[in-house]
Amino acid sequence: MRVAVMGSTGSIGVSTLDVLSRHPERFQVFALTAHRNVARLREQCVAHRPVFAVVAAEADAAKLALELRAAGVDTKILWGAAALVQIAGHAEVDTVMAAIVGAAGLQSTLEAARAGKRILLANKEALVMSGPLFMQAARAGGAKLIPVDSEHNAIFQCMSGPGSLENGAVAARADQARQGVNRVLLTASGGPFLRVGREALQGVTPDQACAHPRWVMGRKISVDSATLMNKGLELIEACLLFNLPAAKVEVVVHPQSIVHSLVEYCDGSMLAQLGNPDMRTPIAHALGWPDRIGSGVESLDIVKVGRLEFEPPDLERFPCLQLARNAAEAGGTAPAVLNAANEVAVEAFLARRLAFVEIPRIIGAVLAEHSVGSAQPLEDMSLEDIVAADEWARRRAEAQVALATGAYA
Repeated sequence: MRVAVMGSTGSIGVSTLDVLSRHPERFQVFALTAHRNVARLREQCVAHRPVFAVVAAEADAAKLALELRAAGVDTKILWGAAALVQIAGHAEVDTVMAAIVGAAGLQSTLEAARAGKRILLANKEALVMSGPLFMQAARAGGAKLIPVDSEHNAIFQCMSGPGSLENGAVAARADQARQGVNRVLLTASGGPFLRVGREALQGVTPDQACAHPRWVMGRKISVDSATLMNKGLELIEACLLFNLPAAKVEVVVHPQSIVHSLVEYCDGSMLAQLGNPDMRTPIAHALGWPDRIGSGVESLDIVKVGRLEFEPPDLERFPCLQLARNAAEAGGTAPAVLNAANEVAVEAFLARRLAFVEIPRIIGAVLAEHSVGSAQPLEDMSLEDIVAADEWARRRAEAQVALATGAYA
């Protein structure tokens, strides 16, 4: 199986390459892509010898090509957004690991869907932005969607009907009604500020927000976890992947991060998927599905864990979760606007231009202004409409950030 790892230098990409390296007889690394971390991409190319590698800038591409040639590696180097799309739809690619962070991954992931690829979906933002448009493209192209987020992968494993085993999450979403699914529960660790009072959140620094107690992730997704926006985006993603109304998707805080999600059925049964908090587990499941392959993850010692705790999320301290639910219920381009405003606000926070507690205020203000496309079904929209909503939301979010005052250290 030939695999393109989109976003290979991020945490998901690194974990994917670790799993792939454990099964050289089964997988070939066909392409790797990176944005700015060209040094790590060079190391990956030397180790895995892909046919193609893609970077964002032409100058980086030229430099990387020279360095790889000197190292005796004949990987072809491409650059730019168009190259990402080219690789995602390449005739020789069987599987696409969609792990580019944020809206930047939309075009390539959509191309993989149109081309009928097996898509290991780690880029939740692409699905949140384009929603039913993306699912339509996957069905029309015959793509197989296998969710990689630990929560959605857990739900997928707990919805194991015959249709799911044939076509992935595209079929699982239609199959869940026949299976008698009553609701799904997404588990949230609660992030680094689960027990931090509202007043103390005022002075949170980027390094504190990125110090997740359970998972090792990139800085943007770490901040999303700290605000619970990550769980809000996952709520929207679950609705789309599994054809569920927002009312049937609940979030529960589970600090141990051992239960990755649960599915409740109409007969009262509740199925859960458990495992150590290591992304190589859902990655290995998605790569091997419908088979099981080794991930390199240590076996879960349930006796050592001892206790599994659950509690409701605090929406007053973490309003991003409610903002995401509101966007899911509104539909249209509201989820795209939510995602764009969040990306701008998080970037400003990481650059110390914005306080942590201002992130949900920025998002809420932009959503309150939002009207473009909100009454139009997303199924009737084009990709251009979605991109326009994304760009509008970014402009409005930047304006809101500019209005914020003070220095944040």
